[in-house]
Amino acid sequence: MRTFASLDELAAAVGETIGPGDWQRIDQSRVDLFADATDDHQWIHVDPQRAAAGPFGGTVAHGYLTLSLLPALAGGLYRVQGVRMGVNYGLNRVRFPAPVRVGSAIRASATIAEVSPVDGGVQLVAAVTVESDAGGKPVCVAETVSRLYA
Repeated sequence: MRTFASLDELAAAVGETIGPGDWQRIDQSRVDLFADATDDHQWIHVDPQRAAAGPFGGTVAHGYLTLSLLPALAGGLYRVQGVRMGVNYGLNRVRFPAPVRVGSAIRASATIAEVSPVDGGVQLVAAVTVESDAGGKPVCVAETVSRLYA
């Protein structure tokens, strides 16, 4: 975990890559719960028997499940002292270059792309890359936008 002493120290770290973080296993139960929460029960996610004969050789996580795990995956990468509140402000870009096979593990790295002042704090743009223990292409690349308030 990288600890920044202040928002100014964070701003000075633009271009720095932090991580990778810890691995998180993606199991079928998590995928099924996400399918229930989002009403996305496509067979490539929730039907292991049918998916075994499908294009990925088994079930895969929803791309949006991977995206929803970014706070957990990137949350252990860094912290900024003196921040009283951080909010998710959105995303500039998201891609899912490769599938997340159920049973695999994923982890993230983040590059601090931009830190700019906003009223009471800063806006942080981070280029986050999520990889799988299966190797190959990243499973998610996203440019996240957060606001950190001192």
